[in-house]
Amino acid sequence: MDYLLLIVGLGLLLLAANYLVDSSVAIAQRAKISNFIIGLTIVGIGTSAPELFVSVSSALSNSGDIAMGNVIGSNIANVLLILGVTAMILPFPIERLQRHRDIPFVIIATVFVTIIANDSIVPGIKDNSLNRLDGIVLLLLFIGYMGWVIVQKGKDPKKALEDADEEASSSLTGKNPWLLWAIAIVSLVALIYGGNLFLDSAKSLARAWGMSEAVIAITIVAVGTSLPELVTAIIAASKKNPQLALGNVIGSNLFNLMFILGAASTVKPLVLVDINIWDYVVMLGAAIMLFMVVLTFKKDKFDRIEGAIFFAAYVAYTIYLLLR
Repeated sequence: MDYLLLIVGLGLLLLAANYLVDSSVAIAQRAKISNFIIGLTIVGIGTSAPELFVSVSSALSNSGDIAMGNVIGSNIANVLLILGVTAMILPFPIERLQRHRDIPFVIIATVFVTIIANDSIVPGIKDNSLNRLDGIVLLLLFIGYMGWVIVQKGKDPKKALEDADEEASSSLTGKNPWLLWAIAIVSLVALIYGGNLFLDSAKSLARAWGMSEAVIAITIVAVGTSLPELVTAIIAASKKNPQLALGNVIGSNLFNLMFILGAASTVKPLVLVDINIWDYVVMLGAAIMLFMVVLTFKKDKFDRIEGAIFFAAYVAYTIYLLLR
């Protein structure tokens, strides 16, 4: 039964997140909010809605390991699994801003989260946690990064407007405003319910399999909440636009590290019990591997050999988790 509830909960999460983004975009357009702001906020946050609701729900139910494991597992799956599979389907170039701004910032944010989450490295502190101050600092970092992105986009307004029009498209544009609000409210309720259902069934499976909540979160929960990114990447590659996957993954990883962990730990401090230091090391290693792609084989291009290496690394890490 838990398997069925897990699938139903995940389905609700993904479907509700999609309709919440579409209805919110359409409502914002009716309110004459610029496509640039819509693409930067509603669309960006909306694509990470499954991770956000699972992590915040985990924090509220005192399951800090699931909240952190979801972020760690999602970030590892995004880089090693999603980009690995995408590059094997169709190699793609890495743009200048991604090389010089976004990928280095992912590494910096990963190092920062690793340090503040491992309090036990300080003599006299036994427990690892993310407290409310940590959460507020992460949210401020997120705001700072978004401001930096806005400044960078302002240097190329034509491309920024083109990107905004593409990101802010909605299948519900032009619909009755009352219908849009109804869809948004129903989607939000379904998102919350689906997140709780998915979380509860994941916990039950962890107990049934004799595995820690951390391992379940890093594997099943993380891959489940990363499905939108995986589907987007495969579709983008099939349409010969695979570089879209890289921007999506980088954005998702930064949202996970700063916004989602920041929001979850601000709502309620996360006490971390079974998250292993090696999980952080693998997450950081994946980010560094992404940077190394710029320097190896075909420089500034993610090719099939690198994609195969990334995919093999993800399989190896998953086997390690199951054995652990």
